[in-house]
Amino acid sequence: MKLVSAVVAAMLTIGRLGHGQVAADTNSYAWLLEAAHAAVDSGEFEPNEARRKALYKNAEQYARRAVAANPTDAEGHFELARAIGRNALSMGTRDRIKFAAEVREQALDALKANPKHAGALHVMGVWNAEVMRLNGLSRMIAKTFLGGKVFGEASWDNAVRDLEEAVALDPNRITHRLDLGEVYEDRDRKDKAIEEYEWIARAPVIEFNDAKYKEQAARRLRGLR
Repeated sequence: MKLVSAVVAAMLTIGRLGHGQVAADTNSYAWLLEAAHAAVDSGEFEPNEARRKALYKNAEQYARRAVAANPTDAEGHFELARAIGRNALSMGTRDRIKFAAEVREQALDALKANPKHAGALHVMGVWNAEVMRLNGLSRMIAKTFLGGKVFGEASWDNAVRDLEEAVALDPNRITHRLDLGEVYEDRDRKDKAIEEYEWIARAPVIEFNDAKYKEQAARRLRGLR
């Protein structure tokens, strides 16, 4: 989603468009997708916890309505996976694991509809990485919530593969490269991580949170040099 459309959708999401503006069809699939995406974008770096949670809750509600309106399209499932996943990352370990199963399910549904969906591949890459980053106790909890079979499917190889494919399919998105760089760091592939962070340093700001992602990449790059 481009910067301008994300800002407009965020304004729609929180009801800040002024009088005289053309009313949006808030039941349309396109609007629900955009509103869900923008609410997550707005919440990601929101410092106020209550407001951040409200934005993520709105995002999830919009995405669920989108899936209900068009259950066979990849985008609704992707936005729902993204909303739940981003919200889960702000929670404690137990709650993050509890929601991990639905994040995976929605991402896989998106990939079933479109096997080359870069966003859904990104979600799956991060899902694999987050499971692999769990410590011993958390891994035991994860087996309980996810089930042994699902838990056992997570791997670093899958994380790298999915994120590399997301980058290959959509190479100009900073967020794909940032998470891939972090996974490279996890795997002690320092040179590959540096390549991604250096690319991000040169990249233009296009998406809503790109400036923040560039700051994160710059900090990681400094830590590797």
